[in-house]
Amino acid sequence: MLAAVLAAGTLLTTAACSDGDDSASGGSGVTASPIAERAVTASPTTSATTSPTASPTASPADPLTPAGAQTALITEGDLEDDWTQVKTAASWHDRLLIDTVDAAQFVTAKTQSEACQQLLDGLYADDLLGKPSGASALTGFQEGDSRLLYQVAAYQRAALDSKLDWLDSLPTECDQFNAVGSDGSTRTVEVIENSLPKVGDARYGLTMTMQGVSGGSPITLTLDIAAVRVGDDAITVTNGGLDGADHDSTKDAVSHGTTRLKDVREGRTPAPEPSEFD
Repeated sequence: MLAAVLAAGTLLTTAACSDGDDSASGGSGVTASPIAERAVTASPTTSATTSPTASPTASPADPLTPAGAQTALITEGDLEDDWTQVKTAASWHDRLLIDTVDAAQFVTAKTQSEACQQLLDGLYADDLLGKPSGASALTGFQEGDSRLLYQVAAYQRAALDSKLDWLDSLPTECDQFNAVGSDGSTRTVEVIENSLPKVGDARYGLTMTMQGVSGGSPITLTLDIAAVRVGDDAITVTNGGLDGADHDSTKDAVSHGTTRLKDVREGRTPAPEPSEFD
């Protein structure tokens, strides 16, 4: 599974309060900006979603360095609309994701419930692709009550491909399930496939929707989840909030981020901004 994502404290307030967390300031669960907490330190677009193993392997490159990972991160110029880059993305936290999957509803309860639990845990812990084996870097962007988290990291190839295969299975294994929050409330979660630009050597995209009650008010949390492999390195994007997910911004991050990572791997300096948006 993909899976420590997810001063941003005010935006995380209501999601935390909804599950009894007293670390955030007051507010209702409806205006929170949910994305998982991160504990890790630091092209043209098409609409078809592609299998994780559909594209050829990239040419060999030198191992990703910490400086290279930082350089490969996207900037405000890579995103349309009014996204603002922030310095506090590593501390973002959303307690709506600290739920326990109800295994009783699954036909193959153990296998399916474990897959769905891994998804929720991975989003909260920001290790959906597993622990990086080398350099990594992250950044975050905010637009209103929405957040976009972006990471670049080096991985072991076999483990990375396994995680992408796992992502590929989630729309089937976890198409719809119930999860119980720490406050005892039950939330319905739906996972569907989401198309990504045909970039990188392998890629997979999902959209997860969680509906339920937070702080006594009905809420709907929507998150785009995207991962792209380039050689032994990968980018991950988590984008959304209680106001929905901007799919175009997810595609921009994936498309332009893959270009930046390829440039770094090939010893080039990425352009300050993409030449044009699709």
